[in-house]
Amino acid sequence: MNSLHSLQGLKVVSLEQAVAAPLCTERLAQAGAEIIKIERPQGDFARYYDTAVAGESAYFVWLNAGKKSVVLDLSKEQDKFSLLQIIHASDVLVQNLKPGSLAGLGVDLDRLHALRPEFISVSISGFSPDGPGYKRKAYDLLMQAESGLAQITGSAQEPGRVGVSVVDIATGQFAYESILEALLRRATSSTGAKINISMFDAVSHWLAVPYLLDRYGGAAPKRVGLAHPGICPYGVFTSADGVSFILSIQNEREWQRFCDLGIENPELTADPRCSNNPTRIANRVFVDATVQYAFAQLDYQIIGRRLDLADVAFAPVSEISALKDHPDFHTETVRVGVQDIQLPRLPGSNGAQSTVSKVPTLGEHTKEVLDSLSH
Repeated sequence: MNSLHSLQGLKVVSLEQAVAAPLCTERLAQAGAEIIKIERPQGDFARYYDTAVAGESAYFVWLNAGKKSVVLDLSKEQDKFSLLQIIHASDVLVQNLKPGSLAGLGVDLDRLHALRPEFISVSISGFSPDGPGYKRKAYDLLMQAESGLAQITGSAQEPGRVGVSVVDIATGQFAYESILEALLRRATSSTGAKINISMFDAVSHWLAVPYLLDRYGGAAPKRVGLAHPGICPYGVFTSADGVSFILSIQNEREWQRFCDLGIENPELTADPRCSNNPTRIANRVFVDATVQYAFAQLDYQIIGRRLDLADVAFAPVSEISALKDHPDFHTETVRVGVQDIQLPRLPGSNGAQSTVSKVPTLGEHTKEVLDSLSH
């Protein structure tokens, strides 16, 4: 079986909205699973964030290709019954409704798991069920702020947000990983899993290093913009022709080669302010100013040749508009209406796209899925 279809035959029903749960089920869809996306009559509200991609939302196009859209009005008893039928006919349930909403629809997860020991469910919430915040609403930027991520992101003058929905993405990926682990366990034990994934747990896990530095090292990292709080030199410098780029020195061997070949200043390695990484951090202003002075005499093309010769890592600070033209940027095709849209390629797929997935219109598969319930 093609690795892109390793989950072929797996049936997943998802009561999902926004990013976290749709990202999880999109990864399942890309692996070949059948995803039945339950939408309210108004649709997933992510459909309406913008109209940038052939009239559809960029978020929705990114996260919903290849799914089946089924519209149910869950204020109606018949549609609630249809939902239960779809769930009972599925292998996996994914949902990120507000805590308590699923039970309000008549879906009792404990009873469902008791009746079907092989069933797998994933419930995504802002906070974990074993904490006091469980019933609170939660969104990506709120979690960036409350977790402390925003306080270590941004310039020295003020905190900032990560430029993409990083907490949602982390949560969706953890949910996807948890389903894969549950499927592996089920293959040997015939037992499913009832999984809870919280956004706060997800971002907290990603914050392990600053948390450990704060709790056991006594000092959380400071905001330093496009620099590294624990490595020097590691930050933005500018060439004589005005190109901004990031230089990264990872160890003392690289520092030696950089001074010898990159800026042709071998005497700098003997300066007591530069003897090792901790002293360079303590004297960051001096180190950065010295390095910047050397770069200010050279055009970026010459700097690039020197840094390549020294085998030192560097990268330009690019505009997002440059991504589509980057020689190492790869895409895969999805269809929106009659238009083919290029999305960033799924890592690991290596371009092995066998079919073009279509972004579903609202309710496109309602009749097909409901008709299948009577067979």
